[in-house]
Amino acid sequence: MLAHRLTPILNVSNIKESFRWFERLGWKKGWDWGDPPTFGGVCSGECEIFLCQGAQGGRGNGGVKMTFGPDGDQTADKGVWMSIWVDDVDAIHRRCLEQGLDVAWPPTDMPWGVREMHLRHPDGHVFRISKGIGGTDEAQE
Repeated sequence: MLAHRLTPILNVSNIKESFRWFERLGWKKGWDWGDPPTFGGVCSGECEIFLCQGAQGGRGNGGVKMTFGPDGDQTADKGVWMSIWVDDVDAIHRRCLEQGLDVAWPPTDMPWGVREMHLRHPDGHVFRISKGIGGTDEAQE
């Protein structure tokens, strides 16, 4: 199989609130479908994520503050985990704090060769915002 594109689909509890959440992160609403809308997409550059209200996959905020570390639990959230590769993890972190978004792991140089932070969507989806350290674009765990 040769894949040409991959688009994750996130189950969300409220699509309009999710559009606003992604806009606070710097993404843009690409489209919506339905009256009222229950399906849609958000975009950043060439990347797109589909949002599906109340269907297609699981969701659930596990109620823990941190995903990693001694007080963290990386299995508590029941949504999707995905990696987003960026140019500047610390700039994204600053924006998330300014926007009041739920940072579940601060920017940290990880042993697998990336600088990484975790951002949690209200429905429990976790985004690993990452940049390779020392010239690597992506890490192999």
